[in-house]
Amino acid sequence: MTVGNDRERVVASAPQASPPADERAPRRRNRALAAFGCLWLAAAGVVAWRLQVYDATPGRMARPPAHWPAGSAVARAGSRPTLLMFVHPQCACSSASLEELSRLMARAGAPRPAVAVLFLAPGTESRDWWHGDLWRSATAIPGVRVLGDVDGRERSRFGAFTSGQAMLYGATGELLFSGGITPARCRAGDNPGRRAVAERLRAWPSSEGSTAAVFGCSLVADEPPDTGG
Repeated sequence: MTVGNDRERVVASAPQASPPADERAPRRRNRALAAFGCLWLAAAGVVAWRLQVYDATPGRMARPPAHWPAGSAVARAGSRPTLLMFVHPQCACSSASLEELSRLMARAGAPRPAVAVLFLAPGTESRDWWHGDLWRSATAIPGVRVLGDVDGRERSRFGAFTSGQAMLYGATGELLFSGGITPARCRAGDNPGRRAVAERLRAWPSSEGSTAAVFGCSLVADEPPDTGG
């Protein structure tokens, strides 16, 4: 009995054999892949969050004159409202602004506004620099004049700082609206700015002025646009 018990104790206390090396390697690899996957998901979440915050961050608000400036080279309609939009030709965000402008014009009833889209056209850049995809998109909107704003003179005169900035003036030159007509950067859809412009047009000539946030790249030379939006 003693010998048997000793054998049982020897067997029970014998160390477990380690798995072969070729079995341990896949386990380590799987753990490494799982850790990498967790890190990748965390990083992707941070990037997505930052992009969402950026898209929802408005640009610098305009300081438009309360009445149409006398020195402007842009002709103002004398019998109906005039809508201006200032665009940086390299700003990807402004494709959404032009999409909303097209939608606004398609739904506009009487009085249909006179519309001019002014593209920043620095004298140091070639014509091709500002005659790009956004220019072509603007020219495709019925009833819209597309103009080059040489050296940003009109931008400065009207106090616009952000691409996509819209301004609606009444037939007598009074400011009715200033702001953007998109819900965020690079995003089209229902938004307070577009609704405000439509409401001012319906209520004209008894409209009161209103504002909305504008989303887009900077029009100012010392604040280069983010071409990613």
